[in-house]
Formats: sequence, structure tokens, C-alpha cells
Amino acid sequence: MSQRITILPENLTNKIAAGEVVERPSSVIKELVENSLDAGATDISVEIVSGGRRLIRVADNGYGMSREDALLSLERHATSKIKSDSDLDGILTLGFRGEALPSIASVSRFCLATREAGSPEGTEITVEGGRVRDVKACGMAPGTVISVEQIFFNIPARLKFMKSSETEAGHVGDVVARLAVSRPEAAFSCISDGREMLRVQRSDLQRRLSQVVGRDAASHLHKVDSCSENVTVSGFVSGPTLVRSGLQAMYTYINGRFVRDKVVQHAVMQAYRGVIDRGRYPVVALFIQLPAGEVDVNVHPTKHEVRFRRQSVVHDAIQGAVEEVLRLSPWLAGRPQLTPSPSLSPTAPTGQAYRERIAAAAQASLTMPRREQHHPQPSAPIRTVATSSEAALEAATVSEPAVPFKVEQGHPAAGYFSSLTVIGQFHSEYILCQSGADLVIIDQHAASERVAYQRLKQQCLAGGIESQRMLFPETVELSFSEVAVAGRFRHDLAGIGFELEPFGGNTLMVAAVPRLAAEKDPVRLVRDILADLAGLGTSAAFQDALDELLSRIACHSVVRGVHALEIRQMRELLHSMDETDFAASCPHGRPVSHVVTLAELEKIFKRT
Repeated sequence: MSQRITILPENLTNKIAAGEVVERPSSVIKELVENSLDAGATDISVEIVSGGRRLIRVADNGYGMSREDALLSLERHATSKIKSDSDLDGILTLGFRGEALPSIASVSRFCLATREAGSPEGTEITVEGGRVRDVKACGMAPGTVISVEQIFFNIPARLKFMKSSETEAGHVGDVVARLAVSRPEAAFSCISDGREMLRVQRSDLQRRLSQVVGRDAASHLHKVDSCSENVTVSGFVSGPTLVRSGLQAMYTYINGRFVRDKVVQHAVMQAYRGVIDRGRYPVVALFIQLPAGEVDVNVHPTKHEVRFRRQSVVHDAIQGAVEEVLRLSPWLAGRPQLTPSPSLSPTAPTGQAYRERIAAAAQASLTMPRREQHHPQPSAPIRTVATSSEAALEAATVSEPAVPFKVEQGHPAAGYFSSLTVIGQFHSEYILCQSGADLVIIDQHAASERVAYQRLKQQCLAGGIESQRMLFPETVELSFSEVAVAGRFRHDLAGIGFELEPFGGNTLMVAAVPRLAAEKDPVRLVRDILADLAGLGTSAAFQDALDELLSRIACHSVVRGVHALEIRQMRELLHSMDETDFAASCPHGRPVSHVVTLAELEKIFKRT
């Protein structure tokens, strides 16, 4: 009988291992830089060409290796990090498997040059497709330099799945940024095609995080320092004004190792529940330290996943540490506490003077800065918010009688919404109207969003969305992946009203936005649009996602949350609803209006 089972040759097993460890150029850089950090490097430089396809070079000033160790490092499962199986319970280094270097060398043209501090010369080893081609002495400074050329040259199937150079460079930048945050005591530089993407000098954690996330972040970061049940949580978290539309700025580390762990992310988001809007994510750099035996890092080849021995204890420690900071509301430090105005007190005098004060308060709420209306300060008494709603309704019903909207000369005939009788506003979020014997309740945000969405669609069909150039262009600091997305879809974004121009590094300048959204927060809108585009690969996919993008722009361009309106503004909204190809729901599927019949009211009050 013929033998069916055979032992695979070493070069093939190395390629298989490479499939687990080397996903793309950024994976190579992660492994190499982690080795540099384990070797005590304090100065690390990364250089790539064509997104890492043609060249990856990582240089450090670490301990270096002798000639014998350099040759051994290219053998599978050769490592200086562990010696026996008991060491697996106490891993504190970033690498330990001994698979990275042989795996990388098996799928590229690889060169390792290294020198120990006490050695008179270094060693240079050249490897091609896993086979050692040359070993020779070389002159160099102490440390290690690894060059990886033509990655996947011998695995065409893997090569064709790589993304564009811009996308791969974006992933590389994000990996270097995460590693830079983990070691603020080390200097990092990253150069792509001769252009400097990132350069940071030795500093403290707060400064390093602001260098990576954005220069304006420092004032919005608040220190975390907590210890409970052998779990130490330290680092920085942001207030509600510094948020992102994705997880790209959540840097979480277990014993110095960057992880994307669901337990850790859930604990952080639980702490922020009620502090930031849903769909928003904070900027955090959290370092969780616990005994090595309490966490298993030997779960996945990429080492991004871990397992905790006491999962609930770690979860509660992280959530408690973040909540302790957020409970103090540090972002309100130095701001005056809001107190109820005497004119809005329940004991204020009644009559005409009271009505005038109420109307003035409603008008004042209309002139508040937009951002303050959308994010009411947590320290403000609840009565203030409630009273502003009452004031708006009182002003609406007192200042103008509830009469049907009359069609002005030159306007088309009144439609259903234009013919409604405006009664007033409830909770500064809902418009109350009367249609015959029916009470019509309109969600003002959903209605405004549908109107804006329909107008954007009409402009898009007519040849392009109307753009508004900004008088003072704003800069937005993004992750490197987001910058790559902006470059890939630059012309498509111009077709829907955005003009984004490179401003160096990971910064873009917002020169123009859709006119409908020009008076709102352009930086937040750009971040959200780029987050929506992150998963798309081509312009064809952009067209498929166009409706969702227009919906996003519409949502940003209209009133949101508690927002007092005058009777005139309510009527204009109703008229706009009839002017557009209006639908019964907003672009996200939420209903715009609800009708309560007189019979239903009479049944509630037992009049039938």
C-alpha cells in the first residue's frame, strides 16, 4: 500500500507559518519593531517603498546579535525569550514564538545586519525565499538593521491580494503609531517613499499621545491611575469633546502589548455610556498591568488576542478606573456652574412680564452656539433644560396664535404638511400640529434630515452637490489609514462637495464642504465620511454607498437633539417637507411623524 502521509519540507512549512504571521507589510513591521523593543532599542526607524511591497527597512540601536545568534534567529522556533514550558506562564516580552524572522525570510528577499556593542564588526546575512545565500562581516553601528525586499515574490497568490500602496502605507503608519504610544521613552520615525509620515522624540505618554492623535488633544486628555486586586490601570482618557467615529484612537495595552480585546473595549465603552453619543468612541491610551500568570498571550500568532484568568475582575477594574475619572467631569474644570435663572424659576412673577422673559429665554436658546445645544453640560440642573422646552412652547403659543399656515404668493399650492395648524413644540424636539380632528406629532430632526437628504439627492442627479469653500480652512489630524482613504477617494469626495488637501504627515486641510453642512462641524463630518469609506475598495463601491454618504451629510447638516424653534421656523420646515419628494421616514428608517386621532384621545380620557 502506498504511503499517503508525508512530512512537509522546511521551506514549505515556513511559508505556511508565514501565512499566519505575515498578513501584509504592516504585519512584518509589527514583528520587527517588537523585536527591536525587546532588544532594548531607544531609537527605531522604519522605511517603506511602495507601501512595503518593494522595500521594508527597520533599523534600531538595540543590543544586536553575535554571528552565531544571528544565524540561529533564522531557524524556526529559535528565540531568546523563553527556555522551558514553565516560561509560557510568565511572558513579559512582546515576542516569544521564534517564528517571525524565518517566516518573513521565507517569503521575501531578506537581509539581516547586526552588531553587538562589544564586537569589533557586525554580521550580514542574505536570505532569498528561505534559503541563506551569503554570510559575511560588515561594518555598522551597534544594533540591528533588517531589510525586506519584494515581499511575497515567491507566493503570487498572496501578492495579488495586497491593497494599493496608499492603503498599505496607511496600515504601516497605524502600526508604528500604536507601537510609539506603547513606548514614549523611545524615539520613532516612519518614512514612506521618501516622505516623512511620523517622527516623534522621547517624551512622556501625554505628549506622545497628542503627537500621534493630534496636537489639540493634550488639553482634552485626563489622567487615569488606579489599582485594585492586582490590576493596575494607568494612562489617559478623553472627555466628550474628543471622540472618533471608529476604534482607531483606542490604544489599549496589556503588560505593554497592544491588544484588541473585546473585554477591554467593552469595559471602556461601558464607562463612557451616557457620556458620549452612541456610535462615538473615545481617545484613550490605557496600560493594564497584571501578573503575567493572570493573562495568556499565547492565543493567536498575531498576539492581538489574549485570555484573562479572571475576566470579570479585569473588566470591572478597567471600567471602575475610567468611571472614576469621568465621574469627576474633569473637562468642566474651570467653567462656571450653571444655576437656574430667577426669571425661569417656578416662583417667578406671572403676567405679561413673565411671558416676555420666557420669550427672551427661548430666543436666547436659539442663539446659543450649536455645539452647546447638542451637548448640554452634565453639570447643568435638569430644571434648566426642562424649563427651556417649556419656554419655547410658551413663547410659541403666546407670541403667535395657532393658525393654519397660509401659502404665500408665488409659492405652489399648499400640501399636507403646509396646511397643518402649528400648535407649538414639545421638549424642543417635537412639533405639535393639528389636522382637522387629528393631532400630528413631527420629529423635527427626522423631518429636517429627510428634507436635506432629498435636496442632496436632487443636486447629485443634477451633476454635483453644491460646495461651499471655507473662509478659514480647518485642519484635521487623522489616522494614517484614514489619510489613505481620503487619497483613494479624493475625486469621488469632490463630486459630493468635499475638498480635502494634504497638509503634511497625517493631517488634511478641509478646504470645502457641501453647502448644506457648511455651518456645522466640518471636522466631525469629514471624520464620519472617511470612517464610512474605510471598508470600500473602489470608486464603484463608492457609488454603491452614495445613498449612505448623503444620509450622513444630511444628518450633520440639520438640527439635532434639543433645539428650540420659532413658529416661523416650524412653518418653514413644514413647507420644505412639501417641496421635496418627501417620505414617511428619515434616511435611517425612523418615522417622521405620528398621528393621534381624536377618538384615541377620547378613549384615553374615557370620554367614549
